Amino acid sequence: MAKTANASARRPVAKTPPILFERTQKIISALETALDQKVVTYWNSTNGNICANDVIGLYGVLQSIGRAERLALFIKSGGGSGQSSLRLVNLLRQYAKELTALVPLECTSAATMLALGANKILMGPLAQLSAVDTSLTHDLSPLDKFNDRVAVSQDELQRIVRLWREQATTGTENPFQSLFPHIHPLVIGAVDRASALSIRLCVEILAYHMRDQETAQKISETLNAAYPSHTYPILEREARNIGLNVEAMPDPVNKLLLELNELYSEMGQDANTDFDERNSHDNSILNIIEGLGAQVFFQNDKDWHYRVEERRWVTLNNVSAWRKAEKSAGKLTVSILHIR
Repeated sequence: MAKTANASARRPVAKTPPILFERTQKIISALETALDQKVVTYWNSTNGNICANDVIGLYGVLQSIGRAERLALFIKSGGGSGQSSLRLVNLLRQYAKELTALVPLECTSAATMLALGANKILMGPLAQLSAVDTSLTHDLSPLDKFNDRVAVSQDELQRIVRLWREQATTGTENPFQSLFPHIHPLVIGAVDRASALSIRLCVEILAYHMRDQETAQKISETLNAAYPSHTYPILEREARNIGLNVEAMPDPVNKLLLELNELYSEMGQDANTDFDERNSHDNSILNIIEGLGAQVFFQNDKDWHYRVEERRWVTLNNVSAWRKAEKSAGKLTVSILHIR
């Protein structure tokens, strides 16, 4: 019994990230004064991404702050679901006639799509957008040396076909006959479909404020096919060259956003606690959405257990959820934000 009690006493306390609501609210208030408009923030940690549930989280914040003629959206994200970006833009446009994207740092992939929904994009010295071309991991994708499925991109396939045709010795050779033994035809079809979806999403998002369909189509195709890397950094000058309404972010605003990012990074720090070699707990905050008077965030709250017989990690006791931080009677309270 004593041995069991000692083992229990040595069990680490699960890490809990801080909720910095009061400090972040002060910065949002200062941003609204500097920009002379309402501000909403959308921030992803390195383990977070744009997903469908974020639409409900954003809706909760927008309901709290109300509609406005002009609204500024701070975006810091590495991407995620482009279809969710379209839904986020659609929701934002119901609450603001004019939307400005504030981009001080990373705003890539599906986050670039989100920024396309703004009438104007303010980019800081450290800001970057990116290409939005699609790569996907299909159930029939090729396997790598670790026996994992490999992501296949449209750009890679197009380059293979183009090089094959340029170097073909006769005009009758078909590159796909040699591709099919390595890449299943259904994978090639799925990648082409995903690429068409990506272009369609960009066109639809731009249409919320851009009336010239030809320009919207050109920008969408450029973002999907003009860059040799999905992570190619599109900086302020390049973003302007492809037709986006981009301006340099004022230094005071950039400084405030970087301070806000530091606070969000502290909230979104790694909060994994290892109990032993087979068991751990994750309390990490992944996504944060905030406006003046309202902050919601998605927080993991789950155990991880390694099943030796299956050689894989599984989750247990998963009560991860969106949470809402607010001031009530002068005290900070955190409650579950229920999403159906």
